[in-house]
Amino acid sequence: MCGSLQSPTRSEKDECKREVGQSVVQLCRTMENVKIFGVASKGKHEALKESIDHLLERGTDYVGEVRKVSPEGIDVIFDCNCGDECNRGYNLLKPMGKYILFGSSNYVTGETKSFFNAAKSWWQVGKISPIKLFYENKNIGGLNLRHLLYHQDGAAYVREIVNKVFDLWKQQKIKPVVDSSWALEDVSEAMQKLHDRKNIGKLVLDLALEPKPKPPTPVKGKKGNSIDKEDKKKEEEGANGVADQQQQQPQDDGVAKENNAS
Repeated sequence: MCGSLQSPTRSEKDECKREVGQSVVQLCRTMENVKIFGVASKGKHEALKESIDHLLERGTDYVGEVRKVSPEGIDVIFDCNCGDECNRGYNLLKPMGKYILFGSSNYVTGETKSFFNAAKSWWQVGKISPIKLFYENKNIGGLNLRHLLYHQDGAAYVREIVNKVFDLWKQQKIKPVVDSSWALEDVSEAMQKLHDRKNIGKLVLDLALEPKPKPPTPVKGKKGNSIDKEDKKKEEEGANGVADQQQQQPQDDGVAKENNAS
């Protein structure tokens, strides 16, 4: 929609382990002579090495590695993170290159959006003036699908693009990447996996699947009853001890009287 990728070219995909990143990689593969750089955490490299030409580790200064392979720079960069990655990506663009921002996942920590991270990402992003773009012959664009669909009357345009994507699927040139399938009852566990960013591809809710067996939970009130029984037992033992002392005391008094009489 935004990149207008043409072969031969070089493309960099930021955070390629996610389902959108995997889709972008497959779309790039429909072109000939396209070299793809992918940025992902080290633990994901093994699962991605078959589809990515050059894997880069997230959190490292990978600019030098890219320059070794492609000294002239990158044609198109797709970024779903924002933050300081924007500065690195922009500097890697070759003349007439395009930088496409289609997400801001650096704003999210855990399960909620973080105002601190949003402010940090805004501060880290270099403020690029139109004059700078003009002199350096570079392009920056963005895609917010929700706004395009519901606030900018872009439904017809999106439908046209989606139809083209389905045509590629029918031709078996692309296919969805599925990480795992889940029963509907296990949706909370599936969502937690998404929040923890441990998935590589889509998580599918399958209504035909049986839910995972849950660990047995104690019956309500059972624990309380056992505690009551223990307390009752202790009270009975305490009462018996008092009774024994009372029975023993008269005998002791009798012995004392006999000693006095003698």
